[in-house]
Amino acid sequence: QGQFVESGGGSVQPGGSLRLSCSVSGIRFRFYVMEWYRQAPGKERELVARIAPGGGTDYADSVKGRFTISRDNAKNMVYLQMNNMNPEDTAVYYCRALTAANNFWGQGTQVTVSS
Repeated sequence: QGQFVESGGGSVQPGGSLRLSCSVSGIRFRFYVMEWYRQAPGKERELVARIAPGGGTDYADSVKGRFTISRDNAKNMVYLQMNNMNPEDTAVYYCRALTAANNFWGQGTQVTVSS
C-alpha cells in the first residue's frame, strides 16, 4: 500500500501562487498515473489534473492555463504548480496514484484563496 506525504498547502491571496508536492513510497511509482483532486466544502471531489507515467497531462477546464502538473520519477514525487489562483480554488487537495489494479489516496492538504 502506498504512503503519501502531501505538502505546500496554505493560504494565498487572489492572483497568487502555490506549489503542492506529493512524496510517494511503497509503490512502483513510475508505473502509476498520478492525479490531483480537490474537494471544496459542500461539493463533490473533482479531478484537477492527471499525469501519465510517460508524462502526458490532462487538466480540468477550470484550471487550464493556470495549473501545471509534473512528476519526478527518480524522486517519486508529483507536483502541482498553481498560478493566478482565485477563491474558487479553495479546497482540500488530494494526491492519488492509479493503475488498472490499484488506487491510493493521500491525506489531503488545505488550500485557501482569500483576500
